[in-house]
Amino acid sequence: MKAQPTASHFIDGEYVEDEDGAVIESLYPATGEVIARLHAATPAIIEKAIAAAKRTQPEWAAMSPTARGRILKRAAEIMRERNRELSELETLDTGKPIQETIVADPTSGADSFEFFGGVIAAGLNGDYIPLGRDFAYTKRVPLGVCVGIGAWNYPQQIACWKGAPALAAGNAMVFKPSENTPLGALKIAEILVEAGLPKGLYNVIQGDRNTGPMLINHPDVAKVSLTGSVPTGRKVAAAAAGRLKRVTMELGGKSPLIVFEDADLDSAIGGAMLGNFYSTGQVCSNGTRVFVARGVKEEFLSRLKERTEKIIIGDPMDEATQLGPMVSFDQRQKVLSYIDKGKAEGATLVTGGGIPNHVTGEGYYVQPTVFADVTDGMTIAREEIFGPVMCVLDFDGEEEAIARANATEFGLSAGVFTADLTRGHRVADQLQAGTLWINSYNLCPVEIPFGGSKQSGFGRENSLAALEHYSELKTVYVGMGPVEAPY
Repeated sequence: MKAQPTASHFIDGEYVEDEDGAVIESLYPATGEVIARLHAATPAIIEKAIAAAKRTQPEWAAMSPTARGRILKRAAEIMRERNRELSELETLDTGKPIQETIVADPTSGADSFEFFGGVIAAGLNGDYIPLGRDFAYTKRVPLGVCVGIGAWNYPQQIACWKGAPALAAGNAMVFKPSENTPLGALKIAEILVEAGLPKGLYNVIQGDRNTGPMLINHPDVAKVSLTGSVPTGRKVAAAAAGRLKRVTMELGGKSPLIVFEDADLDSAIGGAMLGNFYSTGQVCSNGTRVFVARGVKEEFLSRLKERTEKIIIGDPMDEATQLGPMVSFDQRQKVLSYIDKGKAEGATLVTGGGIPNHVTGEGYYVQPTVFADVTDGMTIAREEIFGPVMCVLDFDGEEEAIARANATEFGLSAGVFTADLTRGHRVADQLQAGTLWINSYNLCPVEIPFGGSKQSGFGRENSLAALEHYSELKTVYVGMGPVEAPY
């Protein structure tokens, strides 16, 4: 099984190679097979990509919003036409089941291009400010060259979530995917050029942990958008602050999902499973601390165990498969180490807890795992595991649940399941998180802002709010008469 691209990088509308860069092996997580070999960007590649972006951006910014939007919407159409092909590539890149990627990955990227292609004119308008005889007006102007740094859990989606608002606002972008999932973003760049995007506006370069600092510190880069871990976010923020660059960050979480006694248990269990097992648990917004009211805890766990043990684990290219492997061997080992800590610290293993017996070969599989009787101080309740591991915690009252849910450095997401919508809104209002759901979980349509608070980042992806992060406000004062001066 091979997925070798034409070359490692896509710059100025064409594939580019520089074999002096360190070798990056792209592995298919279901088998461990090398499916592509690429090279990390050298300083020369980085200079080439940023120079192309800088050269092309002013012409793009001068185009009308309607003209820019037409190209972005055409890119969305092409992505939908090639959804199967892109979904299979995403499955090869990540190991996620094809039944998932075909509905959640390229499609959400296409939604992003369509949405921002349609709202540019309305989203970038300024204000008229009357000042008596004089007046002023404001306008939103692009920042210039933006850098996007992606994570490995949703590589195509993230390439679009960052690229669409950046391009819509009149910027150019240099995008670096994760070295674990290097393939999908190259196809996005191809499609954008095919849709009519001027060459050089959206460039993709490969790299590792040494590549990011070279991009961030480049004097021609105006803004950095990162999706990644909290430790990486701190490093990127520090580097960007030294040069006063704009930064938006969507980082990790340890999000709470609260299930009250009056909740529809089937829906709550479904939400908890989606919030822990979808994408093999590799979702930053996952509700990995599931607080269940003590009165329904046993029934919740019994029904959860039954449903979890029916999850179909297997070949990600089989449309019947519901759970695929972790993205890498290292990630699987990290998750298994957390499972061992959960057992050692006294949590009750309800189901899972190891490697599926029926999976053969070198695939990086982990069983969907549920721990009960988890306490707030346990390692598995405090640290982000980023795998299919659910922690169920008991609670007795609303105030207790809120206080414990907020007792974390993270603040990305939260969820509430209850039949009492007054309580649902009341609790959601008190939870310290950037994105919340009531009687649902992990739905992120492009129309709504997505992002975190506290150590989970700042800024927002999607919705009109994203345009604000890829543009700046310019104010123009217009004098309509002679200037009066005392000297």
